Amino acid sequence: MSSPTQDRPSRSPFSRKKDDGPRASFSQLLPYLFEHKKILAVVIGLSILGAGASLAQPLLVQQVITAVQKGNPLGNLVTLLVILVVVSAILSGFQHYLLQRTGTSVVLSARRQLVRRMLRLPISEFDTRRTGDLVSRVGSDTTLLYAVLTQGLVDSIGGALVFFGALIAMLVIDPVLLGLTALVIAVSIVTVVLLSGRIRVASRMQQEKVGDLAASVDRAISAVRTVRASNATEREIAAVEEDARGAWTMGIRVAKISALVVPVAGIALQVSLLVVLGVGGFRVASGAITIASLTAFILFLFMMLMPLGSAFGALNSVNQALGALGRIQEIIALPSEDESDGSIEPAAPIQTDAAITFENVRFRYPEAAVRLAEREAADVGDEPRKDLTVLHGISFEAPRGKRTALVGPSGAGKSTILALIERFYDPTDGVVRIGGLDIRGLDREKLRAQIGYVEQDAPVLAGTLRDNLTLGAPDATDEQCIQVLHDVNLTEVLERNELGLSAPVGEDGIMLSGGERQRLAIARTLLVAPPILLLDESTSSLDGLNEQLLREAIDAVAENRTLIVIAHRLSTVVDSDQIVVIEHGRVVGTGTHSELVKSTPLYKDLAKHQLLV
Repeated sequence: MSSPTQDRPSRSPFSRKKDDGPRASFSQLLPYLFEHKKILAVVIGLSILGAGASLAQPLLVQQVITAVQKGNPLGNLVTLLVILVVVSAILSGFQHYLLQRTGTSVVLSARRQLVRRMLRLPISEFDTRRTGDLVSRVGSDTTLLYAVLTQGLVDSIGGALVFFGALIAMLVIDPVLLGLTALVIAVSIVTVVLLSGRIRVASRMQQEKVGDLAASVDRAISAVRTVRASNATEREIAAVEEDARGAWTMGIRVAKISALVVPVAGIALQVSLLVVLGVGGFRVASGAITIASLTAFILFLFMMLMPLGSAFGALNSVNQALGALGRIQEIIALPSEDESDGSIEPAAPIQTDAAITFENVRFRYPEAAVRLAEREAADVGDEPRKDLTVLHGISFEAPRGKRTALVGPSGAGKSTILALIERFYDPTDGVVRIGGLDIRGLDREKLRAQIGYVEQDAPVLAGTLRDNLTLGAPDATDEQCIQVLHDVNLTEVLERNELGLSAPVGEDGIMLSGGERQRLAIARTLLVAPPILLLDESTSSLDGLNEQLLREAIDAVAENRTLIVIAHRLSTVVDSDQIVVIEHGRVVGTGTHSELVKSTPLYKDLAKHQLLV
């Protein structure tokens, strides 16, 4: 179809996006967590119990040491200490399982939400975004949300209890030692807070580069045959390697910043321990505290600093996740294609016998597509096309139950007309009607249920013959599928594999020929048999024999249906009830074949060359 991609140079493999996009806030992360609040409540409860079991251990150790020093019997102290250690381990293991499970569920929720939004975006969004980058957001970006839970965010709640419990116990044991320890900890906390913002920015930039890499790989693999045939393999490898190096560079930047955060907890522990041992030893010698108290203080010190290290790790994970979440939210925040339909005021209905009517329709591709075309033209040193207006006041009627052919040079706007009927886009100006009703006032799903659309170079979905046939008719029987394959002369494809309808077609239908892929797409539409059929050069990939057979099948199914056909060959045109000639987005002639040969020079010239344009 006519689109910005056809009117601009192909994307340079070395082009880059310059907009870093929005950044996510922690409040945008909370809904993903609250969706699993029941399990998280259990996890928090386990954290509290674990914190209590951990805090009790140094106190028991202090009592054991005191009892030994005084020669008193230990009683059940050792047994109780062992029980606390075992209980703490069991609680920790169960909590770890719940966190792993919840983390996986958070990723699932994010992916479901992202995919539901992504597949409902306006078609214009797909004109301006690369497939690989969108795939990267569903894959690698959502995975980073998993680390938020599994690397200590929720666990830090229990850690906070341990931290403050240990802090209070240390205050009771020796305020002087606590004061020195708190000074070291304060310095480490300030350091981590200052670095955390840089981690978030660097992480988002890293995910952008990963998206660029995914887009480059998708581009190279999807066109690998063309790349090989053009001897462009080394250039494409270089392009992908450059994107891979960009992702590597940003990964190194994240690693460098993270490397400054990770040792902070270790340094704080070592410095604090040295201070406690030095000053504490002196205070034991002076009689200010006992050896048992110093031992308990050191154990509490370890307990306080361990959750502090977990909190630093959690902060690091959260900031990386927020960088990725910004990319996820960027897509989720986009409006779906029907979100603004309620604000559209459709034109008043009219009485007409026509099935489809175009009234002075103008169409221009969105500004985003214009900007992308300008950037990509600059990438290859070409002059950018400033105006992407495709249709300039198109008016015509397609009679109900008749065949209308659209002919004209490549790029005239023929495919755009079909895209407007399908409401992939809305007109910039003018009205498109079905049965006299402005299609902007119709529900999109109900509208599309009335239309069968076979696009130019229609894609074949990876899967089986049955999967492709039943895409629009999920309840179709095997008998119906076999019949429609016979109608489009695909019986041979059905019979050459013993799996029949379950035979795989390969990625992008690679196990089928070009003509077979096109006929399969037509069969998919014929199986639905809607009242309106839109065929975009549907016979262009067929040889003469198969074209004739397919025309007969279309003629049979088209009885009492409205057809709009974009013609590639004269044989498709001559039998049409009406032919509309389009040039540069304008109608330059309407009539039958015999009328247009006499009245429209462009059509006469196209017919002379068998319309092979």
